[in-house]
Amino acid sequence: MNIPNKITISRILLIPFFVIVMMFDFGWGTMTLFSAEMPVHHFVGALIFIIASTTDWVDGYYARKYNLVTTFGKFLDPLADKLLVSAAFILMVELGMAPAWVIIVIISREFAVTGLRLILAGGGEVVAANQLGKIKTWAQIVAIAAALLHNTIFVYFGIPFDKIMLYIALFFTLWSGWDYFYLNRRVLLESK
Repeated sequence: MNIPNKITISRILLIPFFVIVMMFDFGWGTMTLFSAEMPVHHFVGALIFIIASTTDWVDGYYARKYNLVTTFGKFLDPLADKLLVSAAFILMVELGMAPAWVIIVIISREFAVTGLRLILAGGGEVVAANQLGKIKTWAQIVAIAAALLHNTIFVYFGIPFDKIMLYIALFFTLWSGWDYFYLNRRVLLESK
C-alpha cells in the first residue's frame, strides 16, 4: 500500500462525510459568497468535495513522479472518482440542482465503462484512464463544485455557469464513453 493508493482510499473515505454534510442542515444557517446565497452546510459540503476531488490530481502526480503506479492504483483511482462523482450527482438531483435524465445518462456511462474494465481485467488487461477520460472527470468535478457552491461569482453576472458546465460534462462523458468502447471493441467482438 503506497502513498498514492492511501491518498486514493482517503478520497473514498471522505464520501460519507460529504453526503452527511450535504443532506443534513445542522442549523448552521445561510451565507452569501460573491452574491450567491447558500446554506452553510452546502458550502462545507462543497469544500469537502473539492478537497476530495483534489486528491485525484495529487495521487496521480505523486504516483507518476515517484514511479509508484500500480495495477491496484489503476483500478482503484477511477473507481474512487466514480464513487465520489456519482454520490455528488445523486445529491444534486435530490437537491434540485440537476435534471435527473442528465445524471442517469452520466451514471449509466460510468457503469458501462466499469463493466468494460471488468471484462478487460478478466483478460488480464488493466486500462488506466486516458486523456479524454481525465477531461471528462474534471468537467464533472467543475460542474459539481459550481452547483454545490450555488453558482458563486457567476450568479452576479447572470451566467448559469453550473448548468453550462453540467452539459459540457455530459458531452465529455458521452464522448469518452464512446472512445473507451471504440478502442476496446475487439474485446466485445471476440466475446460473441
